[in-house]
Amino acid sequence: MSVIFSSREPNWRVASQLDVRLLGTVDFDSAQFLQERFVYEVSGRTDRFGGLFLCEHPPLITVGRAGSRAHILLEQKELAARGLCVRWLNRAGGCLVHAPGQLAVYPVVPLERLGLGLREYRAMLIGSVLDLCAELEIAAWPVERNCGVAGRGGVFAFVGAAVKRWIAYQGMFINVNPLLQTQRLVSLGNDLRPTSLQAIRGRAISTSTVRESLIRNLARRLGYAQYQIFTGHPLLVRTRRVTNVYA
Repeated sequence: MSVIFSSREPNWRVASQLDVRLLGTVDFDSAQFLQERFVYEVSGRTDRFGGLFLCEHPPLITVGRAGSRAHILLEQKELAARGLCVRWLNRAGGCLVHAPGQLAVYPVVPLERLGLGLREYRAMLIGSVLDLCAELEIAAWPVERNCGVAGRGGVFAFVGAAVKRWIAYQGMFINVNPLLQTQRLVSLGNDLRPTSLQAIRGRAISTSTVRESLIRNLARRLGYAQYQIFTGHPLLVRTRRVTNVYA
C-alpha cells in the first residue's frame, strides 16, 4: 500500500486514491460542512476516489435516527448551563456525546463504485475497529443492535453512517481516552454502558496510535491501494466556544 504524508494540497488525484485529512480538534458544524462539500465533489466523479476525515470535537450531543430526547439524561436548563449543543442528524445510531479523546472518523466514499451495499459497508467499518483491537491485543466484539463495537466494560465504538446519492458520509466514533463521565450524559439503551479503549486496556493509549492503525486498516478493507495524508483543509473554519461539561 502506497502512503504519502503531506501538509500541502495535492496537484493531482489518483482515480482510486483515498485522500486522508487530519483535522485535529474542530467544531462539529465545520466538520459537517467539509463532508457536504466532499460529498458534492465525489458525486460528480465517475471513479473510486474518496476522502477520509479524522478529528476530535469539542463537547456536544448528537442524535441519530434511532435516538430521542428521552435518551439525553440532562434537562434543557442543564444543557444550557453547561453550554452543550444538541444536533439532530440523519445518520444511523442513537444519541452520542462527542468530546476530546473521542476520535471521529468520517469516510466520504462512493459505495456503488466500490461495489458495496450498506450492510457490507457497515461491516467494513466495524471490521476496521476489530483489526485495530487485534493489533492492540484488546478483546472486542460487534454490538449489532447498536451498530458498534464493545469490549470489557461496555461499548467504545459507535457506527453512525449516512448515505446521499450512494455517497457515504458521517461514519463512526471511537472512544480512545475521553473522560467517561461525559459519555454517560446519554443513554445507549439495552443496559449498555460507554467505555474507552484506554479503560479496557488499563494503560495509556494515544489517539495518534489509534488513528494510524485505523487509517491503514480501513483503507485496506475499502480496497484503496493508495492513500495520501494531509494535515488540515483549506476550507476549514475554526471557531471558539466555551462549555462547562465537567462542572
